[in-house]
Amino acid sequence: MKKLGRTKSESVVMQSQNSHGLVRLLETMRVQMEISEEMDIRTRRALLSGMVGKVGKRMDTLLIPLELLCCISRTEFSDKKSYIKWQKRQLNMLEEGLVNHPVVGFGESGRKASELRVLLAKIEESESLPSGTGDLQRTDCLRSLRDIAIPLAERPARGDLTGEICHWADGYHLNVRLYEKLLLSVFDVLDEGKLTEEVEEMLELFKSTWRILGITETIHYTCYAWVLFRQFIITGEQDILQHAIYQLKRIPLKEQRGPQERLHLKSLTCSIQSEKGFQELTFLQSFLLPIKKWADTRLSDYHLHFSEGSKTMENGLVVAMVARRLLLEEPELAMQAAPLTDTEQIEKYVSSSIKHAFARIIEDVETLVDSTNEHPLALLAEETRKFLKKDTTMHLPILTQRHPNAGAVLASLIHKLYGIKLKPFLDSAEHLTEDVVSVFPAADSLEQNLISVITSTCEEGSADSYLKKLNLYKIEIVSGTLVLRWVNSQLARISAWVERVIQQENWAPVSAQQRHGSSIVEVYRIVEETVDQFFALKVPMRPGELSSLFRGIDNAFQVYTRHVLDCLADKEDIIPPVPPLTRYRKESGIKAFVKKELTDSRLPDVRKSTDVNVLTTPTLCVQLNTLFYAISQLNILEDSISGRWTKKYHAHSTKRPTEDNLRNSIQKDSFDGSRKDINAAIDQICEFAGTKTIFWDLREVFIDGLYKPSVHQSRLETLIDPLDVVLNQLCDLIVEPLRDRVVTGLLQASLDGLIRVILDGGPSRLFTPADAKLLEEDLEVLKEFFISGGDGLPRGVVENQVARIRQIIKLQSYESRELIEDLKSASEMEMQGGMGRLGADAKTLIRILCHRSDSEASQFLKKQYKIPKSAS
Repeated sequence: MKKLGRTKSESVVMQSQNSHGLVRLLETMRVQMEISEEMDIRTRRALLSGMVGKVGKRMDTLLIPLELLCCISRTEFSDKKSYIKWQKRQLNMLEEGLVNHPVVGFGESGRKASELRVLLAKIEESESLPSGTGDLQRTDCLRSLRDIAIPLAERPARGDLTGEICHWADGYHLNVRLYEKLLLSVFDVLDEGKLTEEVEEMLELFKSTWRILGITETIHYTCYAWVLFRQFIITGEQDILQHAIYQLKRIPLKEQRGPQERLHLKSLTCSIQSEKGFQELTFLQSFLLPIKKWADTRLSDYHLHFSEGSKTMENGLVVAMVARRLLLEEPELAMQAAPLTDTEQIEKYVSSSIKHAFARIIEDVETLVDSTNEHPLALLAEETRKFLKKDTTMHLPILTQRHPNAGAVLASLIHKLYGIKLKPFLDSAEHLTEDVVSVFPAADSLEQNLISVITSTCEEGSADSYLKKLNLYKIEIVSGTLVLRWVNSQLARISAWVERVIQQENWAPVSAQQRHGSSIVEVYRIVEETVDQFFALKVPMRPGELSSLFRGIDNAFQVYTRHVLDCLADKEDIIPPVPPLTRYRKESGIKAFVKKELTDSRLPDVRKSTDVNVLTTPTLCVQLNTLFYAISQLNILEDSISGRWTKKYHAHSTKRPTEDNLRNSIQKDSFDGSRKDINAAIDQICEFAGTKTIFWDLREVFIDGLYKPSVHQSRLETLIDPLDVVLNQLCDLIVEPLRDRVVTGLLQASLDGLIRVILDGGPSRLFTPADAKLLEEDLEVLKEFFISGGDGLPRGVVENQVARIRQIIKLQSYESRELIEDLKSASEMEMQGGMGRLGADAKTLIRILCHRSDSEASQFLKKQYKIPKSAS
């Protein structure tokens, strides 16, 4: 206990230190308040004189202005003017404290207040009187003033006992003004933007004035916050604003104040003149409304006032919200119907500031348009997009702390404001002009960015409600319509180009290496040019526009393919008509008679080559090469379009499609139609080339000369050399990938020719069962020719092709009697949908019998089918 206690000497030292600390602090305050040393000395001396004879009295019971007037004489001032000015200040203070703003009503003391004013006027008047008269009047008035002022100042208030406190400066508004003057001393005189180092000690010292000035905790924090805030307005120092915010937060809420303080604050009112006339304000309203007005004004255009950084805006927002919370408890505001919530207030700030900022962007764009070639709406979209990017990084993080969906609010409003400007342009757009190509991508990009802000900043589940409220620009729809118009016009241009180049085509190869025609190169050039222009359109598109482009190009290649096929002669014109069926007549020639059911009613019509326009083999090869070039380049074109579309779609769509959706949209509109037609055309030309070779070019040696007058006298070996010449020519001219298809066409035509010779060779051709072996040998020769020791067609392909003629040759090995028996059964079976024992139909058996050189077959045909003998 002894160690913890202080000795007498230690107590003396501490009191001495405290005394020195207080003196130093008072000196600092004197300097801060710019009070001269002379005035400080006079005041101290006067107060000490005022306390003489008042043992046990507290200093705060002194009527200080009166004591100063009584204890300080004119002689203590260097000049009369200074004295009069000082005296006037003291008289005014008495009048303000005791008469103009008394804390306690006068009641029966009203007469004394009038007398006090008269005395104050006489004291002031005494200075203008002659020296002796004036001094006497002043002395008498001061004595009378003391008699009146002391009772007025000592009127009890708030439960005070008479004489307990002197109410000379605790009336509102005087007390607050005096306290403000004290609080202003906390700022460094050398740097108004900083607080003095002794600020905490000074504030603690100021508490000693609370009793005299009638200051409560709420009044203190309110006044201090106001003083700090006003200093921030003057200096712009954010640290000062931070201190002000701290003091605002310390102002007790209504429920935190005692009942006596609540009653006291309720009694403090003031009147100000506004646009609506005079307005009564409570104590807190008088201080906080200007602060809130300042914050509201700046937050209503925070893009302008808080463009330097986020910290200043955050401070401004805190000031507004704290002041708003305190003001909502005030009587008038509390009774207002449905006041705005904090989130609604934030939305109000956002809405107002966005509108101001957008108006400034429009003004900036109007000045920029003259120096750029961009359309104003495109430039506005780009500048708005830049503004949005900056806003979401600078201001939005602060707003979202108090309103989680602030990003959606600002994005929705920007979307609406730009949409108002954009709508007339959208409504008037009819073609893909330069302005449309400039504005649409910029507007769409802005809309996608705004939607992205909404979806990325909203609380979970709330984004959809904001998105549903958006009146979307629907640029993709309008743009898609315009793109379709453009695509259709381009496709018409392609179609006209196809017609033109096909008419000019002479079917000569482009070069030795490029063995296709020049027309297909021109078609691809115009198609690729159109595709490049399509993807150069930076406007938003839907899969439908791509589908239209695909269909148009697909149709163009189908038209081209049909034109190529139109160049071919009619197949019936190059195949000689089938001779009429006749039966064998040993002693005579051939007399043609055609039975309607079994023979061709057309008479033999052997046309001259000049009557039919039959394309040459080299021409057919160039056509085939051209079609193959078309279909091979088609794959490349399709891959190019697909890749470019995928890239474009990802660049213009917020909702990214899945890979399956993209693939399906492309596959659905691919070039399958033209592929099918081109492949069919290639097959048709290959078939035509083979038919032309056998039935037109080699007609004399093959169709007309083979197996005449008999099989053993005219074998198929004699046709191998002419076939080899034709085959070599085909292989030299045709591109490698088509070689097998062309040779297969020639093989099929050769087999068709051989069947024609055996079954419809005419009356000049006769066969016996013994010829079957020779025919089989010839078939093997033909087969091996096309296989060519493994260098030709695959053996399996050739075997499949020759299988159909093997059965016919096998029928030739049967005797006529067997064929007749099988024909009889075949005729009956055909009626039931079957065939004869030998596996042949009736018509085939009749044709074989017509070419038999025996009487048995002839008699049967005459009796059963009325087939005439050959002409005599």
